[in-house]
Amino acid sequence: MWQLAEAKNKLSKIVEKALSEGPQFVTRRGREAVVVVSAADYRKLTSRGVTFQEYLRLGAPLDDLDLARDSSPLRDVEL
Repeated sequence: MWQLAEAKNKLSKIVEKALSEGPQFVTRRGREAVVVVSAADYRKLTSRGVTFQEYLRLGAPLDDLDLARDSSPLRDVEL
């Protein structure tokens, strides 16, 4: 894991490690911010042909999502 300030100065080394060892994480303010990956790894990740439905399934769980319809009128209408 690399801190952003260090990553700025050692980008060539980070690229070499991404090519030889795999993804390299860069942090900003103590939190993971970005990942440097090889072009080959990136293509593998993005060329899966994932459908929109599969993409949604890969995301955050929707168990806590409230889908109940609000029965209140949308707006006041004067007739």
